[in-house]
Amino acid sequence: MSAEGDVRSIRIRELEQLRSLGHDPYAFEEYPTSHLPAEIHERFSELEGTVVSLPGRITSLREMGKASFADITRDGARIQVYIKKDDVGDPAWEIFKLVDIGDIVGVKGEVFKTRTGETSIHVRELAVLAKCFHALPLGKEKEGQRWYGLADVEERYRRRYLDLIANPTSRKLLIARSRIVQETRRYLDARGFLEVETPVLEHEVGGAAARPFITFHNALEIELKLRISLELHLKRLIVGGLDKVYEIGRVFRNEGISTRHNPEFTLLELYQAYAKMEDIQQLVEELVRHVAVEVFDSETITVDGRAVDFSKPWHRIDLLEAIERYAGVSPSAFDDLESAKAALERVGISSEDEDSVGGIIEKLLERFVEPELLEPTFVENYPLETSPLAKTHPANPRLTRRFEGYIGGREICNAFSELNDPIDQRTRMERQAEMLAAGNEEANPVDEDFLYALEIGMPPTGGLGIGMDRLAMILGGADSIRDVILFPTLRPLSPEE
Repeated sequence: MSAEGDVRSIRIRELEQLRSLGHDPYAFEEYPTSHLPAEIHERFSELEGTVVSLPGRITSLREMGKASFADITRDGARIQVYIKKDDVGDPAWEIFKLVDIGDIVGVKGEVFKTRTGETSIHVRELAVLAKCFHALPLGKEKEGQRWYGLADVEERYRRRYLDLIANPTSRKLLIARSRIVQETRRYLDARGFLEVETPVLEHEVGGAAARPFITFHNALEIELKLRISLELHLKRLIVGGLDKVYEIGRVFRNEGISTRHNPEFTLLELYQAYAKMEDIQQLVEELVRHVAVEVFDSETITVDGRAVDFSKPWHRIDLLEAIERYAGVSPSAFDDLESAKAALERVGISSEDEDSVGGIIEKLLERFVEPELLEPTFVENYPLETSPLAKTHPANPRLTRRFEGYIGGREICNAFSELNDPIDQRTRMERQAEMLAAGNEEANPVDEDFLYALEIGMPPTGGLGIGMDRLAMILGGADSIRDVILFPTLRPLSPEE
């Protein structure tokens, strides 16, 4: 039997022994909490000598004959407990001897300080509330058994519950990610935005260049797709007279997995009637500053070892000027597809699979410009070909009123002055449909109902999309998007694994 199997068998026998003593851990429905560990530490001067009641998980044990010390962890903080046979009596001591690292227990006793000055609980009553059948990766020792922490990265993602128990850094980051979403809602609600919900299952998807997941509805006997964006339904609400709307929801894109991409992720999209691109830029600046202060307690956050001050206005740079600055390719190279492909080859990138000037421009952006955008920066004026839902730039019909925001060389948002011309929008959607028919699985079909909505009349509107996981990753200092998703998509283990 494996060592893990040995541990499990031993602990199951301990559970049987507990039950033979008349103590069934799983019979408890509750255990009172009078104070949490952090509160006991903070308020020691007034709690000293007070009887407190605390349930939590045992994260270390130090046995010394007829007395022992242990750590109980709860809500991310730990407190030491001291238990002595003479104080609790033989029955409770017999129960304590069957306690292991990882067990969930409840204790009751007085708050005191040890001779070494550590705030502790002198236990008078003890209950086991749940047995842990497996050795936890806590780096502690009991009876010669030692565990060294959950170091395997994939194991951390696959068994997130162990990661949360064993790695305080992971716990802190994941809580910060939840608070980022919470503060985003708070910011938008305070400014009159209405949170709404739109369909996850759609007949046809749109609003982004992505391959959808496909499912089947048995009762209606129709094929449905999981949404890849929130955009088109939210714009319908703008048409209906809801002037400021947002949704924070899961979207699904049938694409590869990387440190920056997960097939399902959390997206914020918002739309504001009678607002332009610059209004949305100001909103992004204020929103990120609000999140930094409320979640990280500062307007300045360290991103990839660099202090980033979100109290300052973001830099603004024209996309084609940025490509000329960082890639050495002048705007005139994009006059036609052949010259754009030649420019791509000159900088060492194959142009074999490129079929649009806009695609080449964005490839140059990704390769040469993005890594240079360490300070918060808005890149403006994207190609029409890659921006089918954005207003045309009045000074250049080949460009649009679109921007993307970058921090630490990584994109955090995509936004634009929304296209509200139904004739122009139909032309662009039909072009997308032609690409879809030609085999481009990331292109979108024509959405006739959305076009009908535009024909009813959509006011000038500013729109924004922020990947909340990406934002949390950048602000929280994570190396991978999977570090800020509680249960990221992983390949299933084979039976032999």
